[in-house]
Amino acid sequence: MKRFTIFISLLVLILSSCSLFRNAPTPAPTETPVPPTATDIPATPTTAPTPMPTATAELVDYGPSGFPPNINPLTGLPVSDPAVLDRRPLAIKIQLFPRDGRPPFGLSLADVVFDYYQNNGMTRLHAIFYGNDYEQVGPIRSARLFDGELIKIYKSIFAFGSADKRILRKLLNSNYANRLIFEGALNCPPMCRIDPNGGNFLVANTKEMGPYIETRGEKNERQNLDGMKFQHATPSGGTPAVQIFTRFSISAYVRWDYDQSIGKYLRFQDTQEDGGQGEAYAPLLDRVTNAQISADNVVVLVLPHKFEYKSGNSEIIDIEMKDSGLAYAFRDGYAYEVRWVRSADDALFTLQFADGTPYPYKPGVTYYVIMGTSSSLDKKDGGIWRFEWRMP
Repeated sequence: MKRFTIFISLLVLILSSCSLFRNAPTPAPTETPVPPTATDIPATPTTAPTPMPTATAELVDYGPSGFPPNINPLTGLPVSDPAVLDRRPLAIKIQLFPRDGRPPFGLSLADVVFDYYQNNGMTRLHAIFYGNDYEQVGPIRSARLFDGELIKIYKSIFAFGSADKRILRKLLNSNYANRLIFEGALNCPPMCRIDPNGGNFLVANTKEMGPYIETRGEKNERQNLDGMKFQHATPSGGTPAVQIFTRFSISAYVRWDYDQSIGKYLRFQDTQEDGGQGEAYAPLLDRVTNAQISADNVVVLVLPHKFEYKSGNSEIIDIEMKDSGLAYAFRDGYAYEVRWVRSADDALFTLQFADGTPYPYKPGVTYYVIMGTSSSLDKKDGGIWRFEWRMP
């Protein structure tokens, strides 16, 4: 009863907020969106997608619990060797800035990726590897406070470069401290420096991360990762969503284009500061595979942000994920307004429809983008969604 009361209170708070999220669209496909202005229409024409085919007898849906030993609970897909899942997930902090450090190494092999604001107009990625391995993933940079919440949720091993002393102190005083791997004189492998084309990059070998923490007496065994429901068939009731913009600052902005031929969203990344001349994008590639970064699911999670510390250009931001809140889930060229629900600190959060039924992810890779409760949403004609991050 208490949890239900909290849920109703949070729902009333979100609906009554002065944020532009209070005008966010419902998932009803008959809604008439705001017509775009000339400057808002992307150069590439967009059209409403054709619904993906329904599941066949050969396509099996899994979750949110009871995953067979060979099914990755973070993707809903089988792995060739079930033994690869007999370990903890492996999280790595990957930089997006400075731009000359792009493209990243091995990012396309991650199962789940979180993209969120770190400080001073920039974002950074928290990439989780479970069903795949690669010997050089990076470039690796420093941790932020929200990484600690993700470590608890996924029960993961976490590789990062370093951190502000206030953040590092909190991480090292946690009950997962033995699962932290940050740069030092004696931890290569699993974390080493490489120097391709004159770049001094810090990278991690995912296969070496588990054995490394075992030397500290930490168990590296399969964890309970129940929580995600996977369904091949496109859910009904969606609103067209063929382009998703997520802008954090004049420096950091991303566009996801739905490619119906492959059934995935393709990621395009900022290439310049937008000081008024407009945004400029290029495909974000993987330096290892040379493939464009893509996602089967893009989910925008709306979470409270607050300054833990701020003085001049120095800032530490804490992102809270407690109880439940608003989210927008995108798959197969459609959007769904849902709720994220976190029932315990050490369990995966779930996505739910308004009636409490689980939202079905498309089997495959999921990217989560974290927006603040004061952020804005503008939905344009033709299935174009634009989110802009703002601090309270």
